[in-house]
This record gives sequence, C-alpha cells and structure tokens, in this order.
Amino acid sequence: MKLLPVIATVALALAAQAAEPAPPVPAAPLPEVGTSVLRVLGGLVFVLALFLGGVWLVRNWQRVVVQRGQVPKLNVLEVKSLGNRNTLYVIGYEQQRLLLSSSPAGVTLVSHLPNAEPGEPAAPATPSFAEALQQVLTRRTP
Repeated sequence: MKLLPVIATVALALAAQAAEPAPPVPAAPLPEVGTSVLRVLGGLVFVLALFLGGVWLVRNWQRVVVQRGQVPKLNVLEVKSLGNRNTLYVIGYEQQRLLLSSSPAGVTLVSHLPNAEPGEPAAPATPSFAEALQQVLTRRTP
C-alpha cells in the first residue's frame, strides 16, 4: 500500500514530462554520396570475397589437408583410356597396387598387382611446375 503513492507520483511526473514539447534537435548532416557508395561497394566486395573463399575451401579441403604434411594413402598411379568411356586405372593404397577398369556398366577389379617395395613410394613423384612446363614446351618445339 505504501508503494502505490510512489508509483503514482512517478507516473504523473513522466506524464508531465511527456506533455512538454521537446526542444528541436538539429538534424545531423548527411554523409556524402560518394563516401556512402564506396562503403556499400566495399562491403559488397568483402561479402563476395568471403563467400567465394568459403566455396573454394569447401571444394578444395582435401588439398589443404594434404599440404599440412599428411601424405595421402590412396593414389591414382596411372590412367589409360581404352576408347569410348572405357578406362584402366592403376590405384595405389599404401603398398598395395590394384588394376581397375571403368566402363559405363561400372568399376571392376581386374587384378591385384605386385606390392610396391618398402623403399619405393606408392605414388609417382609429381614434377614441379617449372619441370612440367619445360616438358610441355620441349614437346611442342619441332
């Protein structure tokens, strides 16, 4: 009961304050159009770069993991096309080697190949970009 007069007093004070017109607040100057456009375009470029970077990371996550020093266990050692949608693959998994065929009907195990030697890498050594470019250039020159 003692709280009711206090609440009523506060409510009347707030009502009286709301009834008085507030002094006019001067309008803040608007920013320049060029600055606003640059900020919007910069934000758009940032969001698009973030989106495209995420798409690239999702599509190439295996390449990122391999570059951390982990050697992949499963490798395609050789590929030979046999004509219309038929292909032979030599696949290496750790020291095992398999000969697989791929056709429109599916993938079939053709044969188990001899295991790789313990010192021999299961995957062929990939040449550096400079070496691969040099090989392509020497093949094209007559």
